[in-house]
Amino acid sequence: MDESSRGFLLGAMERAARAAAAIQLPEFRKRDPGWGDAKDSSDFVSFVDLESEKAIRRILDAALPSAAFFGEETERSLGAGATWVVDPLDGTTNYLSGYDHFAVSIALWEEGCPVLGLVLKPVDGELFTASRGGGAFRNGERLHTATFLEPRGALVGTGTPYRSPGTEDAFFGTTRRVLGACRDIRRTGSAALDLSHLASGFLQGFWEVDLQPYDVAAGLLMLSETGHGYRNFAGDAYDPFRHRTFVAGRPGVFEVLREAVLAEYGPLE
Repeated sequence: MDESSRGFLLGAMERAARAAAAIQLPEFRKRDPGWGDAKDSSDFVSFVDLESEKAIRRILDAALPSAAFFGEETERSLGAGATWVVDPLDGTTNYLSGYDHFAVSIALWEEGCPVLGLVLKPVDGELFTASRGGGAFRNGERLHTATFLEPRGALVGTGTPYRSPGTEDAFFGTTRRVLGACRDIRRTGSAALDLSHLASGFLQGFWEVDLQPYDVAAGLLMLSETGHGYRNFAGDAYDPFRHRTFVAGRPGVFEVLREAVLAEYGPLE
């Protein structure tokens, strides 16, 4: 992809994300906590998610009509060529509860990997972008390559196993190991932001089970472009369309997290 095409598509992705944010912000904290509709026993959706995805898709379809669309709410088609992978509102439970940590995540996927990625935090406009071979950026400033960190200094992100029955004991076992080896743990409720913050150096490690492709597609590119390692718990190259386990971190922390998840979960893919 040449520089002109990359710039054009990233511009379309930003317009799409900001169009979604313009739908989300006027409705934020306008209702009592707990509103929205249950998709299943642990996932929720609202008309805001649906309208946000429709607005995103209109702009992306116009920018690259040949691309397939894999979204959280309306369609999940993985094309043979380019595919938009979209989470219109990552952190829906946060949003519905009035907690201001949620994001729009958009990635362009080709040949088994992301080539463009963007994550926008609507509340404060924090913007992360990345292109394959072109680096990763936060608010227009290039992110540095991750360097070695002693695990004792690491703040590690995770996600609770609310949609992963049977993994609770392994989760809490890993939590004990990580608390013994690292500085502390955070669970924020938005994997898209967690991976963006890991790429930025604000977190230094992360693990979770049963993430979806649209949760992580943009963030994976940011990790790759900043030298962060990531795998599934079995140690294989992570594929968000195939694997249910994910562990990532900067050098020094990544290795400790891999040992912890393998010890507690076993070689779970």
